[in-house]
Amino acid sequence: MTASASVAESVSLEERFLSKRVRAVNESQTLQITGQAKKMIDAGLDVISLSAGEPDFPTPDFVCEAAKRAIDQGFTKYTANQGILELRKAVAEKFRRDSGLVYTPDEILVSNGGKQAIANAVLALTGEGDEVIIPAPYWVSFPEMAHLAGATPVVISAGLDQGFKITPEQLSRAITPQTKLFIFNSPSNPTGAVYTEPEIRALMQVLEPYDGIFIISDEMYEKLIYGSQQHFSPARIESLKGRILTSNACSKVYSMTGWRVGYIAGPRWIIDACAKIQSQTTSNASSISQKAAVAALTGDQSVVAMRRGEFEKRRDFFCAGLNKIGGIRAAVPDGAFYVFASVENLLGKTFQGARLDTSVDVAKYLLEKHLVATVPGDAFGAAGYLRLSYAAGMNELEKALSRMQTAFAS
Repeated sequence: MTASASVAESVSLEERFLSKRVRAVNESQTLQITGQAKKMIDAGLDVISLSAGEPDFPTPDFVCEAAKRAIDQGFTKYTANQGILELRKAVAEKFRRDSGLVYTPDEILVSNGGKQAIANAVLALTGEGDEVIIPAPYWVSFPEMAHLAGATPVVISAGLDQGFKITPEQLSRAITPQTKLFIFNSPSNPTGAVYTEPEIRALMQVLEPYDGIFIISDEMYEKLIYGSQQHFSPARIESLKGRILTSNACSKVYSMTGWRVGYIAGPRWIIDACAKIQSQTTSNASSISQKAAVAALTGDQSVVAMRRGEFEKRRDFFCAGLNKIGGIRAAVPDGAFYVFASVENLLGKTFQGARLDTSVDVAKYLLEKHLVATVPGDAFGAAGYLRLSYAAGMNELEKALSRMQTAFAS
């Protein structure tokens, strides 16, 4: 059998036997590129990875010690599907302390990472015929979660000229009788944009009259905000709290990406529905990771401030360097640890024999020719951009800038 015949047979099998739902979903391009970069590193190549949303800092010692104690004490069995009570109480206290939000432990679900927490909610609230409004640039998984639920993603685009933030007028125009859910993310992955309290209130005011539209507020990067900006949670708006789900995780702030602990809070009837879905898919998050998460949320928070300060230094250094490279425009983000840089002025040009017509071409060129892994903006619903993570160390950022300067010098 020829290679082309084998591919054709595979495609035919997919069309015949895989569900429409799974065929509508795309693989995460961030994971795809990160995986390719890791393979190149394993092959001995000196790849600088700016593609993964993963801090280079280690998990804090006191968190690791809590996990070791849990193992030593034999805390290695199934837990309650919704998460251990100790952790849900810690999450409730974290919401009260950091965001001024009051939730009971019964209004909180602990999941296997922030991604599952949000996916549970999308599956619980939407289905065939529903529409999910998603601002773009968006986190890669938001539209695909809607597809998995059988719903239709409705994308609102906001570019560099808008600071990557949608307006109330855009949101109002996107609402239809089929709208069921609005997914909001501030600080943003991939742009680092942070909505101010007045901006958030203006968006929520648009949604307030529609009692059938629910809101998921993804606040994964709330602790990574720089300068004078302040985090504001939409659930602080009391008239809307009964329609808002607030999600977060330990992954980014505490460098616990591999521990897989996320959580979501909201009205108990929705949380119960999310828990029902989780009970039939993965069940509880890792018992050991839950104990580690308790330590993270209740322990010394000075580590968070220290790391935020380091990220801010990296941000300033990296953005300054990017803006010295011809053809690249990089706004300084107010939060998270990403720069969403425009490469539109590079498109249509040829560098070292490689013609760059799309941001995918730019990312491929940087990875294959200059060993710098980035993610094309197409993955986030914004062609003509690259997402670059400055969660890497300063030495790595210096090397990446040097290589990119060389890549686009001619």
